[in-house]
Amino acid sequence: MSLDLESVTDPATYVAEPGLKTVSIGELSFETGGYLPEVELAYETWGTLNANKSNAILIQHALTGDTHAASSEALPEAGWWENIIGSGKAIDTNKWFVMAVNMVGGCYGSTGPASLDEKQQAYGSKFPFVTIRDSVNAEAKLANILGIERFHAIIGGSMGGGRALEWAAMYPDRVNGVGVIACGGQSTAEQIAFAQTQVDAIRLDPNFKGGDYYDGPAPVHGLGIARQIAHINYRSEPELNARFGRAFQGNENPLESAVTSRTGRYQVESYLDYKAKDLAGRFDANSYVALTEALMSHDVGRHRGGQAAAVAGITATPFIVAVNSDRLYFPEQSYQLAADFGPHTPVHMIDSPIGHDGFLTDLHQVADAMITTLGL
Repeated sequence: MSLDLESVTDPATYVAEPGLKTVSIGELSFETGGYLPEVELAYETWGTLNANKSNAILIQHALTGDTHAASSEALPEAGWWENIIGSGKAIDTNKWFVMAVNMVGGCYGSTGPASLDEKQQAYGSKFPFVTIRDSVNAEAKLANILGIERFHAIIGGSMGGGRALEWAAMYPDRVNGVGVIACGGQSTAEQIAFAQTQVDAIRLDPNFKGGDYYDGPAPVHGLGIARQIAHINYRSEPELNARFGRAFQGNENPLESAVTSRTGRYQVESYLDYKAKDLAGRFDANSYVALTEALMSHDVGRHRGGQAAAVAGITATPFIVAVNSDRLYFPEQSYQLAADFGPHTPVHMIDSPIGHDGFLTDLHQVADAMITTLGL
């Protein structure tokens, strides 16, 4: 049996969504030595920035997320945190100026591997290695251009939580409150191992060509497999078993077809195939590699004397959230991060059966605590 991705449209050509703004932040030097002479960042906003620019909140997306955290007049489609951002909601856009930025290296409007260099050729394999700190440096440049000296809060889930935490560590005087949701202070060995497996799946796709594939077919099969591996970590074993069990997909019987080419599938296989095809049709493989390796680099304690010492230098008020069924970022990591902030720092727990993705679907469970802790 093989994953059918032949109908996937090449996702390398990005078409800007309504409401998306793009600003040049100028040159950017990267932590590991890379350099780009000009970088653009794409972002969306909700609400109005007040006169003294003191009501800004920065929302950070996860690995394959985008800037569309909530609906707007320009783009009424529901966003990935629709249940907490908007008029009268926990992050009230009648009060706060909310912005979400596409991470540098991504493929939703910001400069990434598919972007064109000064010779009008895609960067591809020439794109610099990106870290979470590079993302924060780029976003700080954008904030400077917008005249935002200090964010009332920076909030993110999963990789976005790592970005929020790094903001508080790199620019303590510019962050009043920090929300770290379903993410710890560093990527663990197991998280790195799962991530590296995904990266290898992409690099082993014959169409990857070392990252320089933009003049031909995209490595959608490798990207699809990477997404399947990741999605297993995003959901919980009880949820997968409750939804699919050992049921066959419709009339497909994997046992009857096993003698020939095993074309039949279990329902859970069909589900993962759908997730693979969905991502392969909307995301660039090079960006997946770049952002995955950035997440692997996440370590707030790097060159700061370790996690505890790094967190001790953070002055922002912490809001730490875990998902009780998370098997990607185990709640223990959130408890350790909270302990590093101080003995009276609580971990607010999302009770969700679905696993890591509970940070997307069920953050409203801790909305009242977020309002109180971060002064929303």
